[in-house]
Amino acid sequence: MDKELKREIILDNYQHPFHKGLKKEGYIVENANNESCIDNLDISLKIEDGKIVDTTFDGEACAISTSATSILLRKLIGKEKKEAQILLENYENMIEERPYDESLLEELLAYQDIYLQPNRKNCALLPSKAIKNILKQMKDEEKDGIKGTE
Repeated sequence: MDKELKREIILDNYQHPFHKGLKKEGYIVENANNESCIDNLDISLKIEDGKIVDTTFDGEACAISTSATSILLRKLIGKEKKEAQILLENYENMIEERPYDESLLEELLAYQDIYLQPNRKNCALLPSKAIKNILKQMKDEEKDGIKGTE
């Protein structure tokens, strides 16, 4: 993916983010923030029968955090927990310069060179950390027979 396309994907998802506007009823909500900057997002997933059926987010964040959240949330819809974990693991591996499967990431490859700006890694990783926390809660709620929280 060339640099211009990467820039276009990031800007488009920053200016027109997917599912921005928090919904709470029936969703699991997790706050994600970077203490060193403006990034502060509430990310929510709606889970039914072990599958992510909807996602939303709201808050204020830089272009990298907002666009990464937009793309990640869009890619999660319809995925089972394990599929979501694999996607997040590959995304985080790419950001941290570890081996990863490019074929799983598609638009997320726009962040492939983020390591060149080490201070932006936290911005790119912000949504994945929050989503992983939600997936951990998903396990607990499956045990309790709960499909979402308010």
